[in-house]
Order: sequence, then C-alpha cells, then structure tokens
Amino acid sequence: MSDIDMTVKQLRELVAGPVLGPDDQGFEAEAVTFNTTVNARPALVVGALDRQDVAASVRFAAEQGLAVAVTSTGHGAVPGGMDGALVINTSRIREISVDPQARTVRIGAGNRWGEVVEACAPFGLMPPAGAAPGVGVVGYLLGGGLSPLGRVFGFAADHVRALEIVTADGTHRRVDAEQHEDLFWALRGGGGGLGVVTAVEVGLFPVSSLYGGTVFYPGEHAADLLRAFRDWNDGLPDAACGSLALQRLPDVPQLPEPLRGRFVVALRFAYPGDPAEGARLLAPMRATAEAIIDTVGELPLTAFGAIHNDPTEPMPVWDRGDLLPALPDGAIDALLSAAGPQAADAPTLVELRRLGGALARAPRQENALGVRDAAYTLFVVGAPGAPSGPGLFATMAPWTLGAGLPTMRGEAPVATTPEVAARLAKIKATWDPAGLLR
Repeated sequence: MSDIDMTVKQLRELVAGPVLGPDDQGFEAEAVTFNTTVNARPALVVGALDRQDVAASVRFAAEQGLAVAVTSTGHGAVPGGMDGALVINTSRIREISVDPQARTVRIGAGNRWGEVVEACAPFGLMPPAGAAPGVGVVGYLLGGGLSPLGRVFGFAADHVRALEIVTADGTHRRVDAEQHEDLFWALRGGGGGLGVVTAVEVGLFPVSSLYGGTVFYPGEHAADLLRAFRDWNDGLPDAACGSLALQRLPDVPQLPEPLRGRFVVALRFAYPGDPAEGARLLAPMRATAEAIIDTVGELPLTAFGAIHNDPTEPMPVWDRGDLLPALPDGAIDALLSAAGPQAADAPTLVELRRLGGALARAPRQENALGVRDAAYTLFVVGAPGAPSGPGLFATMAPWTLGAGLPTMRGEAPVATTPEVAARLAKIKATWDPAGLLR
C-alpha cells in the first residue's frame, strides 16, 4: 500500500464524507474549478458532510504536515492554491434558515446565492447576493462581496452577523461582534485563510420590487455611451445601480440572433423600487443611442441573475480587476484605444461598475475592507495567454490604483491599506502560526 493510500485509509476512519486520493474515481470532480485554466493538484480531498468532518480533517492535516485548502463551487480558485494540499470540499454542508422577523438568514458553506434568494423572496427579503446565482455564498462574503445592488446595500461583508468556522487548531468556533472580535473583523473582507467556514448568518433587506436588466447597444456608440454613463452616474441616487460593459460576443446559438458575433455595449441596471421611477432614472441612458435589445423591466427577486447574465458553465479565462478614483476623459479615451470598436485586439469583456453610495460608507461594525473611496471598478475578462488583457491595464495605469477589490481582483493585488494588511498578518500569525490554512 502506497503512502497516499495509507493516508486516505487513515482519514476515512475519522470522517463520514468521502475521502479520495489521486487515483480514486471522482477525485478531480471534488476539486474542479470554474476557471478551467486553474488545474488543481491536491494531495487528497475530503467531501465534508458537516463541521465534525471539517474539524477532523484539519486536525489530521496538521498531524500529517499537510496544508489545508478549501473549495465549494470553485469560483474563487487561484493557480496553485490547492496544489499538494488536503482540500476540504464544503459543498455538501447545506442549510438555509430564514428568520423574517429578525431579517436574517443562516446559510451553510455549500449553498449558492440562487438558492438563498429563492428562500428569502417569499418574505419580501433580499440578501446582498452577487451577480451570478451559481456563486458560492462563503467565498463571496470572505472577499467582501459586491452585489449588483451594492450602492444600496453596501458590501455584502458589511452585513455578516456571525460566522461558524474551524480554526487551524481543529476547533469549531462561533465568531461574531462579541466573540473572537479579531477574527470577526478579519473574515469579513479579509479574503480567508483564517479558518474553514461551515456556516454564516447574514442580514436581509426588505425589497418588494426589482427593476433591472440589460440594454445592449451597437459597439460603434461606445464613446458616446461611456461619457454619458459617467455623467449620468454623477446624478443618480444611491438606489440606482449600474455598470457598462464592452463585450465581444461569440457567434453561438445560445445568444439572441441580433447579438451573435457582435461587439456591443451592455448597460446593466438595477433599481430596488418603483418600476416607474426606475424607468425615469434610466431614461437618459436609453436616449443616448438606439438599443439592439432592451431587457430592462420589472423582475421577480429570484430573477436577479438576469441583470448581468454571467456565464453559468466553467470555462478557461484570464481576468483581472482594478479600481479607478475617477473617470476623466483621458481614462475614457485610453479605454477606447485598448477595447473600443477600432481596437485590433481586445479582451472579451471590459466592465466599469459604479461604486459609491452605501459602498463608500463605513459599516456599523468595522471590517477588513480597507478601500471604499474608489469611484469605479474596472474588471476585464480575456482569453488565457492573450496580450490584450495585460495590455489594457498597462494603458489604463495612469488612472487606476493598480489593485482590485478582494472579490473582483483576479490576478491583481488586493486593494487595501498598510494598516489593514498589517492587522490581517498579525491575526493570521495568532490563529494560524504554522501557516496551515491557505
């Protein structure tokens, strides 16, 4: 029996969920990533059924000298993050319990946002969910979480009431504003690596009506639309949320025929209020150019994914995020030169998302999100290995911070402050002195 077979055998005696080595059927599926360029090579994987499985796995990894990495949906995987580690897959730890009176929801580590919204919608309540229903809750929250309604809600991490985690010593703990305050601060927006989260409790918002969707314009209007988008944003109330994306769409039957194979400008809009008021607020952008397709209208809360229409199937991509303090004409011109209709080689998607509003305000309980004063996020998706993505960021460097939000940074550094970074490092050294957790 090989050393890895012996290790798998030993761990199987300690946990109830599946334990798989590299030669076992289903091994690769347990560590699959949404970005298929991230080819994970763990030492072994555990499909944890509950917090007891997680705790036993962490203690076993410490005894065996193995690092611990965590996965659930695979959206947050980074190159090398799981290589050589004992990977704990938390996707089986599922629980959704809504308390409509307290306006909170308790969520298991394996649940996704689409399921949570489905459970909350009957009560007229909305969590600070991300743009894609298939994204896992926990990884999104640890990275801060930027909702399509972020200008209304703030960062999702601002509304985490409690977390349950297994720390590096193999102990399961409840972490909140009164218990382990240092971990509570760090886990909300600090990006993880301090414990294996098994459950979270999150605040909810009363939302009875959602007006949103996408307006697709011909790409040749990109210059006018970018300037109009900037000027329009300056006068919007916090409740109105928008982003503008330059998209080079493939010629595939899954897309409506008018969009196939075209370069388009996609305006995403979300307003959690009276549809008539939402239409009034959107009117200036609708008047800027004639639309190819306009899907903006009243939506059930459960259709929130239709605002951004993010991909649902794994694919190979390169991505990177950054922040812009402002969007002057020079930045718009530079963006158009790298990704506009005349660009010979450009990324697949370039999105500007307006920040501000509640995103710029400090939460009631401070957390590890260190940068809140940027005006826009810049997020770019391109083909792996293509020079257009890195080239765009080089072009935009005079106007960007050179770092992105934890939840939307891709290959970029995390936007933070020296004080926040030092505090995170101190907390990491206190709770995981051996560096067990990745």
